[in-house]
Amino acid sequence: MRALVWTAPRRMEYTDAAKPEPAEDEVLIRVEAVGICGSEIEGYLGHNSLRVPPLVMGHEFCGRVESWGDRASGFARGQKVVVNPLQSCGRCVSCRKGHTQLCASRRIVGIHRPGAFGEWVAVPASGVVAVPESLSPFRAALAEPLACSLRATRRAMRRHFHPHVVVFGAGGIGLLCAKVARLLGADKVIVSDTQPERLQIAKEVAADEAALPGSAEWERLLAEVAGDKGIDVVIDAAGFQPTRSSALSLVNPGGTVMNVGLGIDETELRVNHLIRSEIEVLGSFCYTDQDFRDAVRLLEEGRITEEGWTDVRPISEGGEAFRELVEGRVKQGKLFLAMEGE
Repeated sequence: MRALVWTAPRRMEYTDAAKPEPAEDEVLIRVEAVGICGSEIEGYLGHNSLRVPPLVMGHEFCGRVESWGDRASGFARGQKVVVNPLQSCGRCVSCRKGHTQLCASRRIVGIHRPGAFGEWVAVPASGVVAVPESLSPFRAALAEPLACSLRATRRAMRRHFHPHVVVFGAGGIGLLCAKVARLLGADKVIVSDTQPERLQIAKEVAADEAALPGSAEWERLLAEVAGDKGIDVVIDAAGFQPTRSSALSLVNPGGTVMNVGLGIDETELRVNHLIRSEIEVLGSFCYTDQDFRDAVRLLEEGRITEEGWTDVRPISEGGEAFRELVEGRVKQGKLFLAMEGE
């Protein structure tokens, strides 16, 4: 088969690779569409120790069932499916508590095993979720990032009634968080990003307002749009020192700051301010199986779509797509790769 293989930092090769064979508890899927995740950009740059080259990445995808092993059942050849790529052991302390996304030995398709940046991918049968034939493969491929965003946003908003919500970052996760915040009843959603083109997209498809951080427009929005009510929820989908500092500075006393962006690790925080203001600081990683299935349902119902903020490239141009993403030349919030002929 043909696959986009990460061979070294900043090197992607579209080349021949062995077609996988499904194990007895696995399903072989012919990939139709796969999204590029921000974590894969970090992997591409060599900043992610979990990803080891050579590796076929890709964990946000839709495809069709081709075959399955002897211990897998309930599938039909040609069936359209998406895949929850996160597998847990079911036995550790986290799994016993129901926190399967925090499993001590979790494994993820496209990280710990070959993923969907190729024509075919073999995956555990337990993660396969059928979707309607009418659902676009590109919309369906949003199931995984939407599940991440849905979990983070639900947890951020659960203590607040119709809050004003600020989202830092207008990439895929940030835009999806903004969209979910609206669905969950946010009063106003304000997005901040350093790329003007992405801010325009955010205003068109996800947010009530959007502005460059630190700009006069940004200060006006915080003063006029938030008003006396202020900001009860901040979702940081970027994860850098400026966004984390700003989040604590602008959120109301008693408010919630949700960290979902994995930009940097060590960060200086005003902890005394956090204590005196009783600000709730949370982190959100991945999703549960229910989050994933809830995300699929939102896509099936058309309440979240890919329209107006995504773009599609052929898989053979995947290497150039990664270079453009790293150089900031991609203005859309999300890039999909399509298999040749799709």
